[in-house]
Amino acid sequence: MKLIRLTLWFQSIYYLLTAIWPLVDIDSFMRVTGPKTDVWLVKTVSVLLIPISLSFITHLVLRINTWPAAIMAITCCIGLACIDFYYALRDVISNIYMADGAVQLLLLAIWIYIVLFKKHELNPSTN
Repeated sequence: MKLIRLTLWFQSIYYLLTAIWPLVDIDSFMRVTGPKTDVWLVKTVSVLLIPISLSFITHLVLRINTWPAAIMAITCCIGLACIDFYYALRDVISNIYMADGAVQLLLLAIWIYIVLFKKHELNPSTN
């Protein structure tokens, strides 16, 4: 159960910090990640990542069935990694997004391990 909670905490905090940053200081965000033509899109993604991270935190605090959080975590990792790699490799976005893609793949690998070998710990009766 420790691995599940640790992974969910890390992913929650990582998503929350990376979501809040462009909302608070878009200029420093763009200095690191490169210029953006559609700032509204960056902020839209941020606004969507905040409730995702808060949902993860809710699962952690309430200790409820972790399957929905795990499914959302896995699909977020897949989606964000695909976007990061696809657009960075085509020079649409900065290569710094490759680092985020690597984080997403690491998280995905951990979630796959959890689902394959620790799935009984995702059951609400053991939370």
